Amino acid sequence: MRILAILLVVAAAGVVGWQLLPSQENKNKTIRVGTTDAVTSLDPAGAYDAGSWALFSNVFQSLLTFDPDGVEPIPDAAKSCKFVGTDLKTYTCELRAGIAFPSGRAMTAEDVKYSFDRVKKINSDVGPASLLSTLGSVSADSTDKVTFHLSTPDATFPFKVATGAGVIVDRNKYPSDSLRTGSSVDGTGPYTLTAYVKDQQATLAPNTRYKGALSSTGRPIELRYYGDSEKLDSAWKGKLVDVATRTLPPNVLSGLSASDPNQRVTESDSSETRNLYLNTRTGSPLHDVRVRRALAWLINREQLASTVYEGTVDPLYSLIPTGLTGHTTSFFDNYPKQSVDKAKALLEEAGVQLPVRFTYGYGKGRGSGAEEGAELKKQFEAGGLFKVDVKGYEWTDFQKRWAGGKLDAYAVGWIADYPDPDTFGGALVGTGSTMNTGYSNKAVDALILHSQQFGDRSKVAQDFRNLQADIASDVPLIPLWQRKEYVVSSEDVGGGQYLSDGTGVFRLWRLDWI
Repeated sequence: MRILAILLVVAAAGVVGWQLLPSQENKNKTIRVGTTDAVTSLDPAGAYDAGSWALFSNVFQSLLTFDPDGVEPIPDAAKSCKFVGTDLKTYTCELRAGIAFPSGRAMTAEDVKYSFDRVKKINSDVGPASLLSTLGSVSADSTDKVTFHLSTPDATFPFKVATGAGVIVDRNKYPSDSLRTGSSVDGTGPYTLTAYVKDQQATLAPNTRYKGALSSTGRPIELRYYGDSEKLDSAWKGKLVDVATRTLPPNVLSGLSASDPNQRVTESDSSETRNLYLNTRTGSPLHDVRVRRALAWLINREQLASTVYEGTVDPLYSLIPTGLTGHTTSFFDNYPKQSVDKAKALLEEAGVQLPVRFTYGYGKGRGSGAEEGAELKKQFEAGGLFKVDVKGYEWTDFQKRWAGGKLDAYAVGWIADYPDPDTFGGALVGTGSTMNTGYSNKAVDALILHSQQFGDRSKVAQDFRNLQADIASDVPLIPLWQRKEYVVSSEDVGGGQYLSDGTGVFRLWRLDWI
């Protein structure tokens, strides 16, 4: 297994300056970070999206975390973790001493057990419970020792512990069977949340009581949330933010110059993909696999990437992105070139009335959703085979609609939770997946479970090749593109390259004045 995030620092000017110590006058100056990835919930049991998890990785701790560009989890709130025995069904962790919640109470194994139990018990439609599908039970064996009992062998469980699904909350502050409301959090991460206004900003102060994998915490941070990429671009150009990430408009990204002395630009390969998810349930106009295959014949990814995204994304032909073990080109193998004739033949075989009408949804403010929807509508309606009703929704409403099975098709970006192909398996195409397409295939589920039995992740390639062949045949989703990651910062802020490196950790503490 190898991680895909290969960092390419393209800002030539001032690179050496990143290593300089900040001036005394800047030591406590707030760094303003702009993004379009809004927070949907401050409760870890109720959020499974990029914006929420970016915040979680700064204000909460998990037992494990990842070093930058790391491929294996390392201890954070834990002192150590390990599998017990050889069957990969028992995993135990010893807590690091001296970790305290904001109330002053020491974190114990009971808090860890409570945190994992409540994620599974609440089982929010838009929460991370699906990541813990192999977790049978948790026991607090002593004040500082916790044991996870898995229902099936799962070599990827340590990866999952290191994600937002594994963050530890104060059992005295979070209800066991419902989500916590309000605008505060009680975590033990490198930052404390001192102020929060939904969809506007989050103010973070270094946590002086933090104890974990980091040797020190960072500068004061103000996260500013913008409703769409154009508003983020306006804020960046107006110098209202010092760092802009996820996501500036494609025409801005394509025009970034390494020779501009007034900014620093980091471009990196990314594990972020975007798929078109299809409702496979009985009653959906896309229930018949031949209808879904017809859609796959009508996609022109190169056109989408070059026009809507101006070359800032790469066409993707598989479930697993390039750079991860098991990547293939299964959709290119099955549907190599856009063909109205092949699509029409499948629809005639299915005996459906033409044009086939279906709804298509996207989240407003997330990149170029409207433009992408318009281009896909144009491609799908070629030859008069389909009629597509395209509509954008506010992000939280959009999540609820796809989780409730109220959309026929919906485009959603997916960022790897951890650097392993497993994060693109059960969560996206397994029975009961997070994306809620209604798709279920026993062979696919078996491949997912089999792949989790190998501690040596290089041995899972064939399982994922077989899985992707099944997905290209069944078409519960259609891969669209794989993103390149861009972070832009002012010339006096360094560390932007650490905000996104494929490990799922948003390292605000690495930002610094130079």
